[in-house]
Amino acid sequence: MLAAMFSGRHTLCKDSEKCLKGVDFSFASLRKVIFSGANLHHAQFQGADAENTNFQNATLTGCEFTKANLRGALLAGANLRNANLHCSQLCNVDLRSARLEGAKMRKANLKGANLQRACLVGVDLTDTVSNFDS
Repeated sequence: MLAAMFSGRHTLCKDSEKCLKGVDFSFASLRKVIFSGANLHHAQFQGADAENTNFQNATLTGCEFTKANLRGALLAGANLRNANLHCSQLCNVDLRSARLEGAKMRKANLKGANLQRACLVGVDLTDTVSNFDS
């Protein structure tokens, strides 16, 4: 099985600040891929299977994650401002210190998610499934 790493100096692109901006990963199988610290501004992950993927400290502003599987993903310190996570699977996701201002999380499944120190200003959590009150 091939593995991919998209973090810091290990990227295959010469300009790691721009090379993954706007990339369309829709419906791709991205399990356990390492995007740590990558700039994925406005990338498309609609319907992608990104279970246990590492997005730690990644720039994910304006990304499209509608109906994506992010179960067990590491998103600690990630910038998800204005991202669309509608109907996404976020079970057991690590969102510690993530920036989620203005994110759309309608009908997302957040059971077991760690949101310690995450910024949730302006986040739409309508009809979200969670166990926050347990």
